[in-house]
Amino acid sequence: MTDARIRPRDRDAILQSLSAGVVPRRGQQHIQVGRAPEVTALLTDLERITDGGSAVRFVIGEYGAGKSFFLQLVRAIALEKNLVTMHADLTPDRRLHATGGQARTLYAELTRNLATRTSPEGGALGAVVERFITSALQQAKTEERPVEAIIEARLSSLSELVGGYDFAAVIGAYWRGHDTGDAALTAAAVRWLRGEYTTKTEARADLGVRAIVDDANVYDHLKLLARFVTHAGYSGLVIVLDEMVNLYKLASTTARRSNYEQILRIVNDCLQGGVEHVGFLMGGTPEFLTDTRRGLYSYEALESRLAENAFADGNLRDLSGPVLRLAALTPEELYVLLTKLRHVQAGGDSSAYLVPDEALEGFMRHCAGRLGEAYFRTPRTTIKAFVQLLAVMDQNADADWRVLLGQVQVEADAGPDPLLVEPAGDLDGPGNDDEELTSFQL
Repeated sequence: MTDARIRPRDRDAILQSLSAGVVPRRGQQHIQVGRAPEVTALLTDLERITDGGSAVRFVIGEYGAGKSFFLQLVRAIALEKNLVTMHADLTPDRRLHATGGQARTLYAELTRNLATRTSPEGGALGAVVERFITSALQQAKTEERPVEAIIEARLSSLSELVGGYDFAAVIGAYWRGHDTGDAALTAAAVRWLRGEYTTKTEARADLGVRAIVDDANVYDHLKLLARFVTHAGYSGLVIVLDEMVNLYKLASTTARRSNYEQILRIVNDCLQGGVEHVGFLMGGTPEFLTDTRRGLYSYEALESRLAENAFADGNLRDLSGPVLRLAALTPEELYVLLTKLRHVQAGGDSSAYLVPDEALEGFMRHCAGRLGEAYFRTPRTTIKAFVQLLAVMDQNADADWRVLLGQVQVEADAGPDPLLVEPAGDLDGPGNDDEELTSFQL
């Protein structure tokens, strides 16, 4: 382990996140272990997106297996490759399809989290539009042509997409606000791009357009954004959707099928080359994928497209298909992870380690005795407990790790409450619930 110092900001972000059992948004490179074949497969996807292709992946793993961390790692790699990323967790109020505003809410969350290499934390939509305008200004100066003509020519290809005309009109409005110093007009344009208008009347009054982002056209607007970011000088768009299991939990059969139809549309477009410079990464549990009653496999068209290679069994793997199952960490990889966490806690200074190698081995034996193989198959709770152990050691100089080790409580990660959900005000239609006896308990 080298003694390269770790910035306090990265150190604190990693430790605080892992201590709470959530994925850090920065510094993933300091704690990444294993999963080399999976990362290589996704790197191939990113290269395809950069070259004008498309990709769709379903990252499948148990609760606590590292899906969210893997997705954030790939997102960080995409940013380094000059791709724009968007990410959001699905919830009962954020879905791919709805009639009560939940799909538009998902789109708004995605655009709030739009990130670039220079703005990895999100909130970069305005900066992307500014970059497009700046490049148009430079081209207009070089060619001695009006800026409006340059913008119109560069966005002409959007007209072939659904909603492209209005999208181009909003970018034009942004330029007029930029050119005249009308901050209200530029703010209105960004607000429209973020999907924050709720009525067409208001959008028409502010921007002169007749359409807004609504539940029915969210995917169409994602395709528009993917093409627009390439005109702004980026290599493409990567959209990360985590917690897809929330679709599996929807009580309404109609609501689930409508969302699965949107997923089928995405899969068809990406696999058939119907979209360019765009990739989708979706994280979910095995039940979300394979349950033939409520999961993706309950939709026959999706089951046929997402069926895994029958020849890839046992020790043989096929990472070229849309489904990517995360392999479990080996005990050796988990040991390396613990050494990296110890290194991060010490800020990259090996002389400041709080526990010796013997403590790492003892901790793993303790976890193995409590959880069996689950301690490396779903390592989230194990990592959380180890980070908390280091925190106690850091704040109590006289603490003995041998004594503390016997007090470590490590429980199996059962994931969130598996109950079905249906948010209040769902407008997907009455009478669409599943069979009456969805569950029975004594």
